[in-house]
Amino acid sequence: MIGVDWGTSSLRAYRLAADGTVLERLDRPGGILTVPPGGFPDALRDAIGPWLADGEGRVLLCGMVGSRQGWVEAPYLQCPAGPEEIAAATIPIPCDDAEVRLVPGLTTTDRDGVPDVMRGEETKLVALAMRLGKAPALICMPGTHSKWARLEEGRVARFTTHMTGEVFAALSQHTILARTSTDGPDRPEAFARGVARARQGGGLLHHLFGVRALHLMGALEQAETRSFLSGLLIGHEVIAAATETRVKQVELLGAAGLAALYAQALESCGVTVRSHDPDLVAGGLHHIARSLRWV
Repeated sequence: MIGVDWGTSSLRAYRLAADGTVLERLDRPGGILTVPPGGFPDALRDAIGPWLADGEGRVLLCGMVGSRQGWVEAPYLQCPAGPEEIAAATIPIPCDDAEVRLVPGLTTTDRDGVPDVMRGEETKLVALAMRLGKAPALICMPGTHSKWARLEEGRVARFTTHMTGEVFAALSQHTILARTSTDGPDRPEAFARGVARARQGGGLLHHLFGVRALHLMGALEQAETRSFLSGLLIGHEVIAAATETRVKQVELLGAAGLAALYAQALESCGVTVRSHDPDLVAGGLHHIARSLRWV
């Protein structure tokens, strides 16, 4: 079978053996926003045509390809959800070249009834759940829109999304704080100061203006403000997502550099961190395919 993670900016595809071994893989630009209307069949064929020609007849898609801007919009599946529920909610896509099915995203609501959604990350969570077993676990997946997911009994029970990465980019490039910061190497001490500030009173909006005031008063060097801001935002996220639930351990799943910052923030809050390889999409798609009895 073939598994495809088709996102906004890129496409990753995996040719998988029956036991889940990755036989071949490709990683290329050409996210969904580059595909013209009606062009998804041709774009898929262009990416994985040689594998189809070699006899592969089943393709499982996940990611933003199932969004409103994608090939077909796949309705969100309500949590809690595991491989069986996700497989049952996949939708077929008419395609002349192969049997193609699309993995749904997941939705949940917070304690106040406000909805949250994810699309694509659910495949990684399925793979990680298979590794961790049925014990409860809190997963952190940092990124532009960081996801914190609770696993229970091998299923995604609920999750929250935090726009930390996108807010950091906006604040550091398009607000008054852009005038007080410069690009440069990370400053670990300044990052730690930002995390510590997040644990103090006053709230995020007050803390943000404090970044400028600290610089104006000579208490924060211009070369330090970017790392301080990063620590402040990540610190607020960690406090909201992890320490309020009094967890003692977080499973961390992300790119090395960003994951290291989250690990520093979590550990400074007294939370133990266990890091995992973030390249789990292929494993998650294989587990879903197994529930479909494709393998």
